[in-house]
Amino acid sequence: MASEPPDGLPIGELARRTGVPVATLRAWEDRYGFPRPQRLAGGHRRYGQADAALIGEVLRLRESGLSLQAAIGQAAGRAAEAGLSVFAGLRRRRPGLVPQELSKATLLAITRAMEDECCARAEQATLFAGFQRERFYRQSQQRWEELARTARVAVIFADFGESPSPGAPPDGASLNGASPLTVRIPPDAPLRREWFMVCAAPDHPGFVAGWEFPGQRGVPDARRRFEVLWSVDPPAVWDAALICAQIAGMLSPGLDRLAAELPDGTPPPASADLQRATGLFNRMASYLDKRNDR
Repeated sequence: MASEPPDGLPIGELARRTGVPVATLRAWEDRYGFPRPQRLAGGHRRYGQADAALIGEVLRLRESGLSLQAAIGQAAGRAAEAGLSVFAGLRRRRPGLVPQELSKATLLAITRAMEDECCARAEQATLFAGFQRERFYRQSQQRWEELARTARVAVIFADFGESPSPGAPPDGASLNGASPLTVRIPPDAPLRREWFMVCAAPDHPGFVAGWEFPGQRGVPDARRRFEVLWSVDPPAVWDAALICAQIAGMLSPGLDRLAAELPDGTPPPASADLQRATGLFNRMASYLDKRNDR
C-alpha cells in the first residue's frame, strides 16, 4: 500500500489509486460535492486515504446497480452514520436483524465458536474484535495472536492505556502482520459498552455484536446482559467489517487504509435455507441462555 504525502494526495494520485479519471472526479465534485477535498493555500486539491476508500465504495455500489447519485449518497451516508458504535451502525444498516437479550457467558460462547470456525476454515479473513476492557483482551491475547497469523489483518478495540502499543503501522507499511493491530477506545465512546467479533472472509463470513445494558454495576461478569445481533449473511458481514474499518480509521489515522483493503464488491445474500437455520439458532440460543441464567 502506497503511503500518503504529509499534505494529502493530489487529485492525479487519487485518480491513479481509484481508477477514476481526474476529469470525472472534478465532474463529481462540481455536480455532487463529492469527493470533498482540502484546499492548499494555492488552491490545489488534496485528499486522504479515506477519500480513496469512499470512492471505492461508490464504485462497488455502482456495480450492484445503483445510480451514481444514489451510490454517492449511500456511501457518504454510511461513513457519516458509523459514528463510534458498531452495534448502532448495524441496527441502522440492517434493520431486519433481530436483536436478542443474552448474558455475557452466552455471548462469549457464540464469539468463541465464530473464532474457532474462522481459525479452522476461513481463508484470508479480515478480523475485527471489540473487548471493552484491555484486561478482557489479555485473557484471549494468545488466541488472537494465533488467529492473526493466518488472517489478512486482525484489529482489536479496547480501552488500551496511553502507553505506545502495536497500533497503526507507519505510512507505507503493510497492515498485514503476525500480531493483531490495536485501537484505543476513547473513554466517552459507545464502543466502551460493546462486545463484537467480525470475520470477513469469502468462504466463512460471520459476525456477532453486543451492546451492554446500563445499570449492571455489581453484577457478576458472566451474568451481565447484552442486546446482541449476529449473522452469517455475507452482505451483513461486509457491512459490519466496513463499519469496523471506518471506526478504526477515525480512532487511529494510520488505519484509514483498512476500508480499501476489504474484499471488492458486495457479496450475494445468504440462501433461504441459511436464513431459516439462523432463525432456529436464535431460538436455541435464547432457550439455552435462559436455562444457564437460572
